[in-house]
Amino acid sequence: MVPALKAAQSQGVKVVTFDSDTAPEGRQVFVNQASAEDLGRSEVQLLAKQIKNSGEIAILSATPNATNQNTWIKFMQDELKKPEYKDMKLVKVAYGNDDDQDSFQQTQGLLQAYPNLKGIISPTTVGIAAAARYLSGSNYKGKVALTGLGTPNQMRKFVQDGTVQAFELWDPGKLGYLAAYAAAALASGQITGKEGESFKAGELGDYKVDKGGEVLLGPPQVFDKQNIAQFDF
Repeated sequence: MVPALKAAQSQGVKVVTFDSDTAPEGRQVFVNQASAEDLGRSEVQLLAKQIKNSGEIAILSATPNATNQNTWIKFMQDELKKPEYKDMKLVKVAYGNDDDQDSFQQTQGLLQAYPNLKGIISPTTVGIAAAARYLSGSNYKGKVALTGLGTPNQMRKFVQDGTVQAFELWDPGKLGYLAAYAAAALASGQITGKEGESFKAGELGDYKVDKGGEVLLGPPQVFDKQNIAQFDF
């Protein structure tokens, strides 16, 4: 896409990417939904709150070579080194290959192999839904906590029936809203995409351009029984 985007820029068109970036030379600003560090650390924090910072936990990832998953897991492991998590032990990182049935079976295998398991983090929308489906129909429902990255529509029934207390992702509505304001700020000349510049994004407030022309939406959105009905995606 970069050659076409560079051609557009040469004609004075301002380019904003969001959700998934191009190479930096293809745009002025990239609106990122959440940082890898925020996602990794917050998932540990979310699970720890549910299991009172104590017990064995596992991670159900996508594939061993999924770059984004591995980056998030690295931050999860680093977060677990903090003193407040000394009573939490990561016993296994399992891989469901982002396949529903594989993830379902991996969840079953984890619970059989680790009878004292207190919680599972699944940073993949396929994995968390499959794990929730297994837990919801088992004796582990309400006893083993599950969190990770999922969408409200796929996880709603599991939150409502008590299988899952809370999980997270980002709010795509806010992501699009911020991208539109970033584009308007670029088009009006308020910003150029250089580090340190700032602009106002309507109801979301003030944002600044970070290194590499990146604008970060903010912390992940947590979904639970109190707010999940407000989201439809």
